[in-house]
Formats: sequence, C-alpha cells, structure tokens
Amino acid sequence: MNKFAIILAAGKGTRMKSLRSDVSKVSFPILGRPMVRYVLEALKPLGMDEIVTVVGFGGEMTKSAVENSSEVVWQKEQKGTGHAVMMASPILEGKEGMTIICCGDTPLLTDKTLSALLSSHETNHNDLTILTSILDHPQGYGRIVKKHGRVERIVEQKDCTPKEAEIKEVNAGVYVFDNAELFKDLKKLTPNNAAGEYYLTDVIAMFVEAGKKVSTFSVADVNETMGVNDRYQLSKAAKIIRHRINKALMLSGVSIEDPDTTYISPNSVVGQDTIVRPNTYILDHSKVGSGNVIGPNTYIERSEIGDDNIIDSCHLTDVKIGNKTTLGPYFRARKNVVIKDGAHVGNFNEFKNIEFGEGSKCAHLSYLGDATIGKEVNIGCGSIIANYDGVNKFSSTVGDHAFIGSGTILVSPVNVGENGFTAAGSTINHDVPAHDMAIARARQENKEGYADVFHAKAMDKKENK
Repeated sequence: MNKFAIILAAGKGTRMKSLRSDVSKVSFPILGRPMVRYVLEALKPLGMDEIVTVVGFGGEMTKSAVENSSEVVWQKEQKGTGHAVMMASPILEGKEGMTIICCGDTPLLTDKTLSALLSSHETNHNDLTILTSILDHPQGYGRIVKKHGRVERIVEQKDCTPKEAEIKEVNAGVYVFDNAELFKDLKKLTPNNAAGEYYLTDVIAMFVEAGKKVSTFSVADVNETMGVNDRYQLSKAAKIIRHRINKALMLSGVSIEDPDTTYISPNSVVGQDTIVRPNTYILDHSKVGSGNVIGPNTYIERSEIGDDNIIDSCHLTDVKIGNKTTLGPYFRARKNVVIKDGAHVGNFNEFKNIEFGEGSKCAHLSYLGDATIGKEVNIGCGSIIANYDGVNKFSSTVGDHAFIGSGTILVSPVNVGENGFTAAGSTINHDVPAHDMAIARARQENKEGYADVFHAKAMDKKENK
C-alpha cells in the first residue's frame, strides 16, 4: 500500500515568545537540529512514498530545514488544522493509500511507534487510526469515546460528562487516514465554530458518521506524543532526546561519565571505548573515533577526531584531529585547523587555519594563525604568528624540526626553514633559511643603579600630584 505523510508545521508558536518574525516554532533547535526535523527523521525509515510539510509563519526557515527530504506547501492564512491539510491537495488528492498526519512540534515521536501505527492501520483494514495515549491523569486532553471497540467521538475536556471525564485514553494528535477518503471529506469541511476555522477533528466525525472503520492505537511511551508549545517544554523534550542519544551510545560501547551534563547531537558519531567526561558537547556532524578521552568541559562542533586522543577543556570548531594527540586544557581551535598524529597542544593556546605537523608541540600561551607547521616543531611559550596587517591576512610556514623560541613573533608572510631556530624574544619579519638561527632583538644594556633612580623619580611624581 502507498504511504504518504503530512507534517503540520505552519503555526506561529506565540507561546515561544520570540521577537523575530522569521522564526517558526518548529524551527527551534534541539541539539542543533530543528524540532520539525526530528519528526521528519522519524518518518524517513518507514519508506514513505511522499512526505509533504505544510509551512506558514516563518515558513522560509521551516522550508530550509525540510526541503531536501520533503515536499513543501504553504498555508498563507492560519485557518485551522483541516485547512492546513487541504494545502496538500495538489500533491496527494485522489491517490490511493494511507496518509499519516503529524505535527511538527512533536519531536519525541519515534520511527518504531509510527511504524507500528501504520502496520496496525493496514492490518486491521481501518479507514482511520488515531494514535492515543493512556494517561492516569487525563485532565485537559480530548477523550476517546468508544462503542463496541470502535471510536464513536472525541470529546474535549470542557465538554466531558462526569463519566466521560473518567476515560483515560486521550487523543495524541497523530492520525492515519485512507488518503482518498480524507481528501473527499476535507471538501465538506465548514468553519462553523467560534474561531471560524476548519478543524481536522471534524473529518474524524465525518468518518464515524459515515460508518467507516475508525480505531485507535495506543503509544507505549506517552512522552512521545508530548507537544512543544513553549521554551520550557522545549527544554523537557531536549532532555529526553539527549538521554536517548546518550543511552544508545553507552549501550554501543561509549563511556559517558555523567549523561545529565553531556550533549551529543543526533547527527554526530562517537566510537567505542571513548570516555566522555562531564560538561562536554559534541555537535553538528562531528565524528569522534575510538579510545579517546574527551573532556571535561569540552566543546566540539563540525569536527573530526581520530583515535586515542586526550582532549581536556578545549573548544574545537571546524577542526580535524589525528591520532594520539594531547590537547588542552584551555585550547581553542577554529576554522580549518588540522592537527596531525602525536602532536601536543597545551594550555591557553589558540589556533586558526593551521596545519600542525606530526609530533609537533605548542605547550602554552601562543597564538598561531594562517600557517603550515611541519613535523616535530617546537613552538615556545608566548609565541605569536602575526597574520593580519589591519586589512589583509597573510600566511607563514615553519619547516620540519624547527625550534621557535619563547616569545617569538613571526610577522607574516615569513618562512622558517627545516631545522631553523629563532632566539627567544625575536620579532621575525624575514625568512629564516634551513639550519640558521635568527636573532632579532636589541642588545641588552644594564644601567648601574638606575633602578633606584627610576623608583625615586616615580615616587616624586606621585607625591607632587
């Protein structure tokens, strides 16, 4: 049977309290992934023939999040859920099959639950299957009223009789319709209500009144059907997703010392026998190999980490790390940094657009920008590559086995050859040939007793202010 999906993602999300007119509710991110994308990713493994996302408020942002995996249609006016589904008519109307309708603000839905829902619909030859939750305290939810096992109606909380209020099965807002029948009945919808909107639940009533087979399927984990309407609920959903990811990684052989303070995005990978210590973030398609120790207090984004590295209290964005390196604590690398096998970069260093060679060392307190550093190079404490003249950026190179003395400033563009040496405190603005030593500093001069004279003059100035 053909399978179609409609994701309703046009709502304004007033309770998110955003001042930005271009931000849709469903584009709010969880671990870097827009909310609506979680719904789409839950549907993708089910072999859908077509997925249609209905966008509206902030629609361009929603469109950018889904358009590579979904058709996009626009609901220009917000006239209710039934009206939103009507927007998919040009794509789905008249086609034979079943259509699942989900909301874009339900990021906790899983492919396992949606697959079971579709299977139940098809196996039982239903015309409509409603996903439901069984709640001990159903206050505030629409109750599913049944007769002889079939759905008779959905009654909202305010309209419940005392007996109906005791019903624990509630509407979860996910539906599977016979597609052809759905679009036939959508044409019959009228906005005969106080809000003047077209309600999808009115189509459910039409199915029941026409004697079509309407049944329910209860979700095993009621958390899956939680909708996100404000930023507090967003945080609750994010916590559940984070723990799902962390649990799956731990069961696959990753040690996460404190799952409550570890944030790993669903599109990132962490290899076996890696230890992730507290307050660590691994985000946005990052790939971490095996046998690493990551953290504590480490942020990794859009980066690739090899095997057997020790990365302590680092901030790494757009970097590629080899194997058996030691980085940090308090090291920042950004924008196309490559650190090769066996390198050591210690505390309070910053790299930008650097290739750092095998076995090279930069122990502490240095800035390196726009340069290629060879293998087994030593960068002394407090060294700087001055790569910017206020207008343009320039590049430098340091050859294999070079020694850059403490406090050296390399004024780009400049090249230090293999086995080159710069004396501590030098400012280098000319190339240093291979095997040469460069000394670029004024000769020291000691003025006997002048420290006391200088101090006396300073005190005199202070007293005469």
